[in-house]
Amino acid sequence: MRVDVLTILPKLLEGPFSDSILKRAQEKGICEIHIHNIRQFSKDKHQSVDDYAFGGSAGMVMMLQPIVDCIESLTRERSYDEIIYVTPDGERLNQGMCNQLSLRQNIMIICGHYKGIDQRIRDHFVTKEISIGDYVLSGGELAAAVIVDSVIRLIPGVLNNETSALTDSFQDDLLAPPVYTRPAEFRGWKVPEVLTSGNFKAIEEWSMQQAVEKTLARRPDLLDKNENR
Repeated sequence: MRVDVLTILPKLLEGPFSDSILKRAQEKGICEIHIHNIRQFSKDKHQSVDDYAFGGSAGMVMMLQPIVDCIESLTRERSYDEIIYVTPDGERLNQGMCNQLSLRQNIMIICGHYKGIDQRIRDHFVTKEISIGDYVLSGGELAAAVIVDSVIRLIPGVLNNETSALTDSFQDDLLAPPVYTRPAEFRGWKVPEVLTSGNFKAIEEWSMQQAVEKTLARRPDLLDKNENR
């Protein structure tokens, strides 16, 4: 997979993409992540990328020309399965969406700032708009990092144990059950006996029960979604 991220603040993304799982995925050649500075495509001598909004509304808007030129410089070299704009009014990111995006080959992500990007970019280039939650960030970079991390970790070969991703919260519309590691007892706090019993059927049943109970307590909407299918 190749991911191209368009931003006016590339340094915000250098850390998340250069460590841990994403770093190893790139070193293995499983994915490529490229960061593009939109300011380099500005035709203004000051590399301006924003201007006042038509209609007199408050706040600045990211200009059309630098973003379009950046997009077209990339689409001339390859086709993209998705051109994503991260925005609070986009479709809410969920595990199913991450699963689908992990099957793509080339993805472009546009990070907005100020009051957002000129609507004409959304109308003519963007194929998918994604929100990571009902709140507003200073810019799209952190949201883009969330999307990239949640998608790339699902690609076969990225995680050392590929079945680990299959048991994550939300994969089956349930929250993950509690997990424990050694020692089996610490300060009198004991691991549930079933987990050390070696009875894998009993462990599976316990895990499912715990997942359902946790989901019922914390996210009953997920169970309602299953019932409505």
